[in-house]
Amino acid sequence: MSRFTRALIVSPLADGRTWVLVEPFSYDVGELGSGDTIEVSRGFKTDFASIPRLFWIALPKWGKYGNAAVIHDWLYMTQERSRAEADAILLEGMGVLEVPRWQCFLIFRAVRWFGWFAWMRNRWEREAGYSRIMAQEAFRSVERSDRPGFIHQGLLRWRKRLGR
Repeated sequence: MSRFTRALIVSPLADGRTWVLVEPFSYDVGELGSGDTIEVSRGFKTDFASIPRLFWIALPKWGKYGNAAVIHDWLYMTQERSRAEADAILLEGMGVLEVPRWQCFLIFRAVRWFGWFAWMRNRWEREAGYSRIMAQEAFRSVERSDRPGFIHQGLLRWRKRLGR
């Protein structure tokens, strides 16, 4: 059976939206002994669930599904699996965490319908050389995330295509 194999230990950054993993984090996918493990590196920056503020009353950014959201963020960043697989692993992880079925349904539908925005953003960031893994040894909560905004990044890509 699937399971989270390590405790999730994070520290907030000063921007109030980004958290960094203080210790590595992992998840065993599928049946016990399958050997299919997802390892999330120490220093990985996550925003947990990317839920628009309007919906926080029903689905807060940091809910019971937090561990599954970090694994999902990692899979979207690395793109070591297909988007459909990453979304299915999110759903599986929420089941392991015993997230209420209605929340699983809403979150899964949202990532299937709108997750391509984040998928493409992560692809563009990797192509531009941006890493969501902090390299330094000690993380300080006074630091801010250096991840460029989605609109800003789109404008830069547009300018590059126009040769400006």
